[in-house]
Amino acid sequence: MTTDGSSAETPQRPPWQFQPGKSGNPGGMPKGVSELRALARAHTPAAIAALVDIVTGASKPPAARVAAATALLDRGWGKPAQPVDGDGEGGPIAMVFRWEGE
Repeated sequence: MTTDGSSAETPQRPPWQFQPGKSGNPGGMPKGVSELRALARAHTPAAIAALVDIVTGASKPPAARVAAATALLDRGWGKPAQPVDGDGEGGPIAMVFRWEGE
């Protein structure tokens, strides 16, 4: 310690930050997760067929058809990009601070 009470050593890392050489997840992924993922992926063709049936079924409610179409497009082409800008045209984000009373 120095005379002013501060430490001359390297500052300590916050407890939420990973320490060098230590894993943030030492146990790894739970065992059941990969099994569940494999089981779900095995049903992908049937799930896609069900979504296509909903999209093409004229008797299905419009909301269900839109939801199924969105799910198919998102999986086939990815979700649309969500640009982050200030004016919707790619301009900068502006933050304006005003003190109360001005």
